[in-house]
Amino acid sequence: MAPDRNEISTYFQQLQDQICAALEAADGQGTFREDRWERPEGGGGRSRVITGAQIEKGGVNYSAVHGPMPVAIASSLGLGAVDFYATGVSIVLHPRNPWVPIIHMNVRYFETSDGTWWFGGGIDLTPHYILHEDAQFFHRSLKNVCDQHGLDYYAKFKEWADNYFYIQHRKETRGIGGIFFDRLDGKDGFSKEDRFDFVQAVGESFVPIYTTILARRKDYPFNEQERDWQLLRRGRYVEFNLVWDRGTKFGLQTNGRIESILMSMPPLAQWEYAHLPEEGSKEKRTLDLLRKGVDWVDMM
Repeated sequence: MAPDRNEISTYFQQLQDQICAALEAADGQGTFREDRWERPEGGGGRSRVITGAQIEKGGVNYSAVHGPMPVAIASSLGLGAVDFYATGVSIVLHPRNPWVPIIHMNVRYFETSDGTWWFGGGIDLTPHYILHEDAQFFHRSLKNVCDQHGLDYYAKFKEWADNYFYIQHRKETRGIGGIFFDRLDGKDGFSKEDRFDFVQAVGESFVPIYTTILARRKDYPFNEQERDWQLLRRGRYVEFNLVWDRGTKFGLQTNGRIESILMSMPPLAQWEYAHLPEEGSKEKRTLDLLRKGVDWVDMM
């Protein structure tokens, strides 16, 4: 039997529980605060936020919302007057140490009353300083997950991430990308079970990927200059989420819970007028790599 929305929602709740427990253990100090909320039009969720020794601010949110589809969104998706159901888990972690990257993951399921359904999601990494060892490990890990479900998945979804996580007004990528996919449905010979299996594999790859990188870098010494650069890069992260991110816009347009939608915002960020890093600096080297099409898997 194809998984129904109740089975999928139950899985996402379990995934949230597993990831929160693992992150608390990895942080060693912080614990998640949970807010349960209800959406007046239908559904609700569990928002969880942590402030700890290693994670300056992190959120792991679960939601399952439903109701009439807003006309503007239905039109943009090529749908008529339908009801919708959307459920998923969304994660953003902002570390204390500038040598530990920001990470984002989202896995989600969407269906409408006319029988339309699809899965979406992805993982992307936003280092304040790009370290080749970590970038390669991250992308190779994602490629291994993708290759088990579709040999063209990694290349296709990496390109999608490069294009999606792009700050158009800055002409730079938000970070080193990862994978991004949307509207994975029953076309092209895939069943609902196939798509759900892939989404589960992506979700369950999060903990081993991020805890490995965190363990490598959490004790790196850093200075005030590197902290300032971290805050500047967080500012770029904010710009993308508020200007370009479709998930943020969907949440706002469907009367979602504002605290949960803006969970992705860092605790501190800064903007410096016309800031340009010095030529030859590690900051400039990172900025030069924030572009589409980098082959992180086979990089030297």
